[in-house]
Amino acid sequence: MMKTGEITLEKIDDCRWRIPATGQMRVPGLIFATEALLPKIQQDQSARQVANVAHLPGILTASMAMPDVHWGYGFPIGGVAATSVDDGVISPGGVGYDINCGCRLMRTNLRSRDVESRMADLVESLFRNIPCGVGGAGTIHLSEKKQKQVLTLGARWAVENGFGESSDLERTENNGCMHDADPDAVSPRALERGRDQLGTLGSGNHFVEVQVVEEIYDAQAARAFGLETDQVTVMIHSGSRGLGYQVCDDYLKVMNRAVRKYGIVLPDRQLACAPFQSEEGQRYMMAMSCAANYAWANRQCLMHWTRKTLEKVLRIGPRDLGMHLVYDVCHNIAKVEEHVADGRRQKVCVHRKGATRAFPAGHPDIPWVYRKVGQPVFIPGDMGTSSHVLVGTEGAMAETFGSTCHGAGRVKSRGEASRTFRAEDLLKSLAERGVCVMAKRRKTLVEEAPDAYKDVDQVVDVVARAGICRKVAKLRPLGVIKG
Repeated sequence: MMKTGEITLEKIDDCRWRIPATGQMRVPGLIFATEALLPKIQQDQSARQVANVAHLPGILTASMAMPDVHWGYGFPIGGVAATSVDDGVISPGGVGYDINCGCRLMRTNLRSRDVESRMADLVESLFRNIPCGVGGAGTIHLSEKKQKQVLTLGARWAVENGFGESSDLERTENNGCMHDADPDAVSPRALERGRDQLGTLGSGNHFVEVQVVEEIYDAQAARAFGLETDQVTVMIHSGSRGLGYQVCDDYLKVMNRAVRKYGIVLPDRQLACAPFQSEEGQRYMMAMSCAANYAWANRQCLMHWTRKTLEKVLRIGPRDLGMHLVYDVCHNIAKVEEHVADGRRQKVCVHRKGATRAFPAGHPDIPWVYRKVGQPVFIPGDMGTSSHVLVGTEGAMAETFGSTCHGAGRVKSRGEASRTFRAEDLLKSLAERGVCVMAKRRKTLVEEAPDAYKDVDQVVDVVARAGICRKVAKLRPLGVIKG
């Protein structure tokens, strides 16, 4: 047993810690971590937030946190909570501001020797061709009519307008579209913020990274995903930009009024929520789905610019490049899914905030090309650290509502990182590791320094040992652009 402030942590096994249900908690808390990672988790108030989430009306089984957990708005980042759609709530804090922030991985026909000598040119061209940074505008300017089509159709809009192939949709979570979307639930301010940002990367931890497959752990799954040792891959990490941020901001105000209207008692006002079936709950679901669709269309366009850049810099055609989407997963979302909870199969609203879906082989929501092995899962590192490809398991379905972690997880705030690291030292260190980096701002470099995050290998080991996903491959960074 350990204490984090006033929160008691009971050790279940080497990978799990329980927060007993006390006071008005409706369920216990469950944190996935080793003893080595626990001190980093105890540095902030994320364990307190796990306990707070357990107070939500209609929450089922447990309030959960993945090993990358750290403090967030209301819910911790790395938090998972499922609520009953009949008598539970939906909370924007359980999704976050960057709705459908997610990762997209592409495989190529290239090997490391094909790109290493050209990496500086490649990174510079990606940086020039992909708009990035806070408030950055892209080359796609949407009319009101077209923007509403994007919010309704998601990635399909991008494909139908020349930014990719129909096969990309088959390899995107939800086929790149949430069908609950209704643009009328999105505010004029949110629409304005999203009008010129489609096909842009954003800032912070968002990136486009050229990588090489360094190690294969599961040969069968790797073959199914089209991955092999020394192969060049590209990973894109981005979300719904200003539109998604504004949707969250708008509906937090709505939910704060709803808490009073429905007499919901919460330990933290940042958990503002509404009954899932209420008008407020349903309108948030519609608006959140619009933002999710915008994010899928955004990553589809980013993939298109990336492919075109590689073809131009390397002077090869599409067939020789062979860039194809492996999969696209989101990790800031709330979804209605069927799961077993309280001993029966039922529809629940799964909040995944900084958490990735990890469905097992055979699940009908997995594309047919992967149904025999399971859903691809991507856990990115940050700049100089490795990223991981994993696959979903039955263990995740049984224990975490089909969820796993989404990254390494911060251990230093952006302010603390800025005071600790120097851009010059960081660039030198990355160059010594063979990683070429370009960023819109030097501030971004130090804020996103690898040492500002937990060790991603340790985080991945926890979820693999816990059986909520299985390791497939490890990817080493070669070049990266950041906002």
